[in-house]
Amino acid sequence: VQLQASGGGLVQAGGSLRLSCAASRRIDSTYAVAWYRQAPGKQREWVGSSTSAGNTHYSDSVKGRFAISWDNAKNTLYLQMDSLKPEDTALYLCTLPGSGIWGQGTLVTVSS
Repeated sequence: VQLQASGGGLVQAGGSLRLSCAASRRIDSTYAVAWYRQAPGKQREWVGSSTSAGNTHYSDSVKGRFAISWDNAKNTLYLQMDSLKPEDTALYLCTLPGSGIWGQGTLVTVSS
């Protein structure tokens, strides 16, 4: 399977963006797809993960602001990001944990 992330851009603090992670084929509902982010000069950070069956988890840093959802018909995972902060600025990547498969990433920049 291949993953392709898209939807990043420049947004003001307090704004919203929706990222997409499109899979090249259906992913079994027992497997989670995860979002990570990497800010300049910082380690890669787990943002959240979800299975297509709806088992979803978030890091404390985004809980209540970000929401993950699936469009099973499109084999696509979404990351809805609201109330964005400058510290959310990062390259956002999606991955199938444990597989070594990563999408190419999409850049999110939040201006203050």
